[in-house]
Amino acid sequence: MNSSLEALEGNTVKLSVNIDEAEFDREIDRAFRKIATEIRLPGFRNGKAPRRVLEARIGVAPAREQALRDAIPQFLAKAVREHDVDLIASPDVEITGGTDDGPVAFDATCQVRPEITVPGYGGLRVELPSPDASDDEIDEIVQGELRRHASLSPVDRPGAIGDVVTLDVEGSREDEPVAGLNTEDWAYEIGQGWVADDFDEQLVGAEDGDELEFTTTPRGTDEPVDFHVRVGAVQELVLPEPTDEWVQDTFGEVDTVQAWRASIRERLEEIKLDQARQQLVGRVTDALAQLTDIEAPAPLVHSEMQRRLEGTVRQLQAQGVDVNEFLSATGQDGPAFVESMRGPAEQAVKVDLALRAVAAAEALEADDGDLATQYERMAVQAGQKANQVRKAYEKADFVPELVAQIRRAKALDWLLHHVELVDPDGHPLDRDRVLGHTDDDHTDDDHTDDHDNDDSTPANEPEEATR
Repeated sequence: MNSSLEALEGNTVKLSVNIDEAEFDREIDRAFRKIATEIRLPGFRNGKAPRRVLEARIGVAPAREQALRDAIPQFLAKAVREHDVDLIASPDVEITGGTDDGPVAFDATCQVRPEITVPGYGGLRVELPSPDASDDEIDEIVQGELRRHASLSPVDRPGAIGDVVTLDVEGSREDEPVAGLNTEDWAYEIGQGWVADDFDEQLVGAEDGDELEFTTTPRGTDEPVDFHVRVGAVQELVLPEPTDEWVQDTFGEVDTVQAWRASIRERLEEIKLDQARQQLVGRVTDALAQLTDIEAPAPLVHSEMQRRLEGTVRQLQAQGVDVNEFLSATGQDGPAFVESMRGPAEQAVKVDLALRAVAAAEALEADDGDLATQYERMAVQAGQKANQVRKAYEKADFVPELVAQIRRAKALDWLLHHVELVDPDGHPLDRDRVLGHTDDDHTDDDHTDDHDNDDSTPANEPEEATR
């Protein structure tokens, strides 16, 4: 077999494949052996009739037709590998010679993954929530803790915002009680705004023994309700004095107000830093995708939508949820549910193309050590040996895609180490702090965190490697 490659317009190429007569005759032999299992001839066991007998009985044409059906995909796959064609859709094959006899020739028009450039990727600026806790945030948490440990003291005055009043509430429509809006001896803090937008306004200025009647629309509903509210005791919250002694008695692990506030700051900044880290990859890939003006190729979008759909179905099944019941509960039908994945799929395809472009521009490659690491990782997940996973990938001809995944991960990692990180006010953020580095455990060139499973980049694995 020999083949040639011709570039066409619109991210397509044409593979021209020629198979000499002797090589294709071996495919005809295989076709005759297959046909022998499907027909019975007197004097021969099933599948044992020789080619010459079959050829005399049915002629060569059926076997040649079978050989063309079976062999062309194999020769096409070989040509694709030889020319490193990055197919994204089934090729359009046209047999140009050898349908009846002689050498076989065919052309395959292939849609390939576009190779793009991403101008400006090295100067990305990404905004993240600040991981620093402000004094106002600390004060808010302190006040919350003080309120949690507050006591109630009766007062002889009208209710005000922050007071706790005891209420008997009757809510009705056309003299019929409304479920959930009738209660007695309810201790309610004025200002919470739980019932309706103006419910608390009715309580401000009310005193013990007052009876209030008004109409308002409760939250979460569209129809007004007639309220009759009897006001009982009015009490004010008395917050403890935050002294060192109170802190020590209340929390134990800290013994001063200063240490307490420091511990609050530390916990809050851990939370805020985790939030920033959770958003980091998504913000970087979104910014990268915005630099690409290419339209996501339809075959790639379709494949990504299918991948996401299958993943969602598997997740629902793992949770014991029937897909049809899920769609019914969420008010969706099948086509609308699938279509809802189009936008994220298009974004993921753009990110994939852009990361490949960064990997090419920065000459980021996947070496044998990288592949070995990935095989080991997947082997642990699948409960297999790394050599089994490697063989499964090689058998499925999936190593090129694994290489692409590794290169995408390296490209993302490169971006994480070069993007400008700022807070909402435009102030620079400490990259090492966000990435979790210390002065002793990283350099800009040796970071190998695995980012290739981010939801914004397509990924697949051969089924054999995950059993």
